[in-house]
Amino acid sequence: MTQRGRATRPTGPTGRPRRAAGPRGTDGAARGGDLAARRARLREVIEPVVTDTGYDLEDLSVSRAGRRHVVRVIVDADGGINLDAVADVSRAVSAALDAAEEAGGDIVAGEYQLEVSSPGVDRPLTLPRHWRRNTGRLVKVTVRGGEGAGDRQVTGRVVEADDERVVLETDAGRAEWTYADLGPGRVQVEFTRLDEVDEADEFGDTDDFDDDDVEDEER
Repeated sequence: MTQRGRATRPTGPTGRPRRAAGPRGTDGAARGGDLAARRARLREVIEPVVTDTGYDLEDLSVSRAGRRHVVRVIVDADGGINLDAVADVSRAVSAALDAAEEAGGDIVAGEYQLEVSSPGVDRPLTLPRHWRRNTGRLVKVTVRGGEGAGDRQVTGRVVEADDERVVLETDAGRAEWTYADLGPGRVQVEFTRLDEVDEADEFGDTDDFDDDDVEDEER
């Protein structure tokens, strides 16, 4: 059973002082459209590090929480990723951000918190590797209708998945679809798998600030 986890870095690089964010009236870029540019720059630094450690960068987001930014990094791999691996990735990403800021100045203005975690069971299945990594699980997905037919919801167990298509075992029997015919899949919680969900909750996305404090987020 794979243990899911999260590691956090509570302050800026190596404890050195970080430039505080400016006042609301003069830091509009920091609070709005500039988040997309920061996210792109962060991806340039973070993605190669995650790949070099043998994992996939599934998501990267930058949000504001009060006076600081929160940089959230979601990573995964075949067979899942445990808490020790998450901590290793967090240290590697943190070191890369330190080096990038030493070389080129602040990537994230002001103080920031780095959070590295593995995907929760509620994350949508949008890529072939997501389906492959959930072989054996029960999923619900929208199947796009052909000409003259409407979309429909299908629930089935993932039997196999490759780069082109996925095979589901449904109540009506086994069927396969190409990914172009499917919307995002959603893993369904089963009572026999509640222990895995409990682990995801224990080590997953639990934040140390109120949701009301989050002002902007770019995904």
